[in-house]
Amino acid sequence: MIDYRLIAHRTRSGHSLAKTGGNVENVVVDAGFAAEAHIIPNLWDEEHAATLTPEDLLVYRSNLLGSDKRITNFGGGNTSSKLRATDPLTGESVETLWVKGSGGDLGSIRRDGFATLYLDRLKAIETRYRGPAEEDAIVDLYPHCAFNVNPRAASIDTPLHGLVHHAHIDHVHPDAIIAIAAAADGEAITRRIFSEQVGWLPWRRPGFELGVQLKRYAAENPQAVGVILASHGLFAWGETQRACYENTIATINRAAAWLAKSARGAPFGGERGAPFPASERRRLAARLAPRLRGLLSQESVKVGHFDDSDAVLAFVCSRSCAELAAEGTSCPDHFLRTKIRPLLFDQNPAALSDNALIDAIRSAVDAYRVDYRRYYEVCRRPDSPSMRDPSPVIILVPGVGMFAYGADKAGARIAAEFYMNAINVMRGATAVSGYRGLPAQEAFDIEYWRLEEAKLQRAPKPKPLTGRVALVTGGAGGIGQAAARRLLSEGANVVLCDIDAEALVRAQTDIAGAFGKDRVAAVPVDVVSEPSVHALFQEAALAFGGVDILVSNAGIASAAPIEETSLDLWRRNIDILATGYFLVAREAFRMMRQQGRGGSIVFVASKNALVASPNASAYCTAKAAEIQLARCLALEGAPHGIRANVVNPDAVLRGSRIWAGEWRAQRADAYKVAPDQLEEIYRERSLLKLNVYPDDVAEAVHFFASDLSAKSTGNILNVDAGHAAAFTR
Repeated sequence: MIDYRLIAHRTRSGHSLAKTGGNVENVVVDAGFAAEAHIIPNLWDEEHAATLTPEDLLVYRSNLLGSDKRITNFGGGNTSSKLRATDPLTGESVETLWVKGSGGDLGSIRRDGFATLYLDRLKAIETRYRGPAEEDAIVDLYPHCAFNVNPRAASIDTPLHGLVHHAHIDHVHPDAIIAIAAAADGEAITRRIFSEQVGWLPWRRPGFELGVQLKRYAAENPQAVGVILASHGLFAWGETQRACYENTIATINRAAAWLAKSARGAPFGGERGAPFPASERRRLAARLAPRLRGLLSQESVKVGHFDDSDAVLAFVCSRSCAELAAEGTSCPDHFLRTKIRPLLFDQNPAALSDNALIDAIRSAVDAYRVDYRRYYEVCRRPDSPSMRDPSPVIILVPGVGMFAYGADKAGARIAAEFYMNAINVMRGATAVSGYRGLPAQEAFDIEYWRLEEAKLQRAPKPKPLTGRVALVTGGAGGIGQAAARRLLSEGANVVLCDIDAEALVRAQTDIAGAFGKDRVAAVPVDVVSEPSVHALFQEAALAFGGVDILVSNAGIASAAPIEETSLDLWRRNIDILATGYFLVAREAFRMMRQQGRGGSIVFVASKNALVASPNASAYCTAKAAEIQLARCLALEGAPHGIRANVVNPDAVLRGSRIWAGEWRAQRADAYKVAPDQLEEIYRERSLLKLNVYPDDVAEAVHFFASDLSAKSTGNILNVDAGHAAAFTR
């Protein structure tokens, strides 16, 4: 085990320790790269570990490493253990390699996320290996090494784990290590920090040849506990699971401590200009986001993510930002998520009119695409896969922050996290040396690697609404939640909004539990307040980049004979059901125009919009106004691809907050029945003799929101189990 183990880690009680052998070493905490927050705690729980099988101990070790983004990001890195197992064919004990499967994530991996291979078969491949020219073909042999008919695909890093003789191996991408790996004199820095205990291997694309080189290094350097791979990351090992984990943590912490002590000068050459104040940044970001999203979604619809954290602002507002951004990223895991380099939009958005802003963004995106196509054409191989979307993934805006765009929210967020890692790497490398990105050809050979293309092809096909963003008002109610769940089930992202903040939090928690936190945002709103509605769409732009689908569903219900209908009651119905729908629709219409991708507006109105009910003049009139407003929107939206349609439910009692209040008693009184008999009254009144539920309305909402109704606008769909008076023709 490494002799400086537990360097600069935090104990669970929070006390800072820094030891090399028996000597205390001061860890300098400054404003530079490796502040105290970069020191990673040793979280190994020996009491818990003692209860685990060797296989579960590998899962435990992997989860500890993957749970901390300072060690490795989502989907990055891999771990392995060489374990004895009973061969199901012969009954004999054999040595197997357990290694994280292709596409897995260390933070959440379970047993079934590991590929398992007969170790002797994997090692036998080396006897057939004739050199780098055929290393990609070797990958086709990995399935022949599978142990126990395990279908999990082995990763490209498998030979780096299997050929090295050590029992347990971690491969991770810590910022502190990659800062050294990407430094101009990284090899010398590695020797200065680690002496002979951690080695250095020059850049080579992951694969069998690198596995052979790593095997040779480990055999020739028995004192070493790991290797830094140039422009890539760290391999560390140990003869027990705990030793492997602690060697990994200690190596990272030693690097971070050295970077902290050795940093010189202001980060990134100092500040070029100050960031905008926080409120102005968010306003400008919300202005930029939908315009960027529209231009980046030409080939496939994108979802956005915005980050204006201190670390991002320090980079985008720095003197060195343009130079370093152009240099590109280094670690393969970084640019596979972010492309080789970001787009730097180096103009002041606050000084540009709307037309000038969209022209400037379009010009910048077009120039990026031209440059990316040139990169592809110059670097392509005869067997390279077809060029992918040439649009940027990361957009840096000085004074404002960083935007990331992906096929879904998780992809966008993860891309931003990876570029944050790249920022940390550049900060560390430039603080002690110079930063070096990968050469374009090397980057291309990773990005368009046949094996990476195969991984992409194994990914699940997107659902019909993947990448779309829906905003649902009245989102905490029965119909609102049902509509949100239906759209989420087809891949959409949803902004839930409601005036009832407590109910909204409960709804978000429930829905996020089913569909994931990334895909659901919740924003309280008062739809009759123009500033509140404006703020709602600003938050939607910051959360997802824009809005494609509006489900306007906020509602109230009231009953009173005309002579007893007060002006306040009348105004409340008109305010929420007419003016509220107008304010929300107007803001959605504006955002859809900014994106330039069309959109779908769905009003949840009522059977009462077509058929008058006694003692409900205010409610019926306001609902009728919704239908007419939707028709007007259909007329104005058609030239821009914006559709507007109406769903008319009737008597949706279950799950409804409206029907849980006095409205139920009022309608029961109107029909001269008890409140608990009302559902039966409505069922018998319908032509089909059926009750209508929130999920039934949600199906109609989904129809109008999706491309199933791509040629429908200005239409009404009744969901009322049949009501002859409400027939629209």
